[in-house]
Amino acid sequence: MKPRLQASLGQHLVMTPQLRQAIRLLQLSAVELEAELVEAVESNPLLDWTETAIATSDAPAPAADGNGAAEPPPEADWGPNDGEPWYERIGPSDHDDDGSLADQVAEHESLHDHLLWQLHLGHLSPRDRQIGVALIEAIEDDGYLREPLDAIAETLTPEIDAGEDEILTVLHQIQRFDPVGVGARDLGECLRLQLEPLPDDTPGKALAARLAGTPLERLPRIGVAGVASELKLDACEVETAVQLLRSLDPRPGAQIGPISHDTYVAPDVVIWRQHGLWRVALADSMRPRVAIHRGYEGMIRHASASDASYLRGHLQEARWLLKSLEARGETLLKVARCLLQQQAGFLEFGDSALRPLTLREVAAEIGLHESTVSRAIARKFARTPRGTVPLRAFFASGIDTGSGGEASSTAIQAMIRQLIDAENPRKPLSDARLAETLKATGVPVARRTVAKYREAMSIPSSQDRVRMG
Repeated sequence: MKPRLQASLGQHLVMTPQLRQAIRLLQLSAVELEAELVEAVESNPLLDWTETAIATSDAPAPAADGNGAAEPPPEADWGPNDGEPWYERIGPSDHDDDGSLADQVAEHESLHDHLLWQLHLGHLSPRDRQIGVALIEAIEDDGYLREPLDAIAETLTPEIDAGEDEILTVLHQIQRFDPVGVGARDLGECLRLQLEPLPDDTPGKALAARLAGTPLERLPRIGVAGVASELKLDACEVETAVQLLRSLDPRPGAQIGPISHDTYVAPDVVIWRQHGLWRVALADSMRPRVAIHRGYEGMIRHASASDASYLRGHLQEARWLLKSLEARGETLLKVARCLLQQQAGFLEFGDSALRPLTLREVAAEIGLHESTVSRAIARKFARTPRGTVPLRAFFASGIDTGSGGEASSTAIQAMIRQLIDAENPRKPLSDARLAETLKATGVPVARRTVAKYREAMSIPSSQDRVRMG
């Protein structure tokens, strides 16, 4: 076969610094985004706050809902929460033990909660789910699994007799969860897990994965030149791979942390009802408040060569940031619109009307990857007529009902609470009786499942409740 040149046309994704920045901004909470913008304005002279910047700027316009409304109009139907402050306080004094699941999720957000939530939304068998729970419980706050697999197998006995291969299979599923890199057993595996989702043609990916499989503590000692000499590669090629490794997160679990029990959260999106229709828009706090500083931009054409190069570099960084902020808002709004369409019943009637919904369904409907949807809803909140709730509260796993449909676990918990609230305090309903009542309404739930849901809501057993009555 003779060698020949051939041109071909194709599309591929390259993980550019701009794309990495957009992904990182997407998963930030409102508070973290504010801190990011403060740091950007302080370090980049081409950025300025819109309050002080010249009116003409490159800042993207505020995103609006499908009908062009950028924010709730004065006549918007806010329901019983009308007049409450825009920022809501989340703390023990705000909710009692009878609060909804949405309130409980808002109060307690940890890495383990985040992983368990994704586990229960997955399509795993009950056996694999139990193995997954044991693995997640062993994952430390920084995201690493340092407990040996044989020790995890011992914690599963005698209920489950699982071999290391079976446990490893479930671990590989968990390692695909958000945040990327969680469940790794060492730094090298953590970095390789973060490299895997990147396109194969990402500059430096193959070499970065190869370096991640070597003793990483040697890299700072021998430097890029030493690595290039050992591998007989060009120093520029090694530098690209090393920079890619440095852009990864060595402690992915730290991205997810508990919300303080005495803090304020700013809503990321606003959902309101107007003239009988539900609408959604980005909250005011989510609209970019930074712009290009026109004064410094105008100095570029008159500056010396070195100064002009310095200003152009910062101008490009400023434009990338503004585009990333615009993309963040568009993605968040796209996800919120889908949630609003799918869970209008939840907004109308509460937890009992929450239908089963998974990340996969939302991702398929709006044409995004599951990991993108997960990043978009992580630590994000919606201001609704029912209060400020986390976007996670719009998702729920489900079980088949007798009528051929599905009921979400959250809706079933709400049904159980309603039955217990209406029971005779002298003769409280047992878990078995609750299961029979639910089955009669078309929701076949085992007694063990009822007990699990009751305990998750911190409701005492029937014996304890009768003493309380």
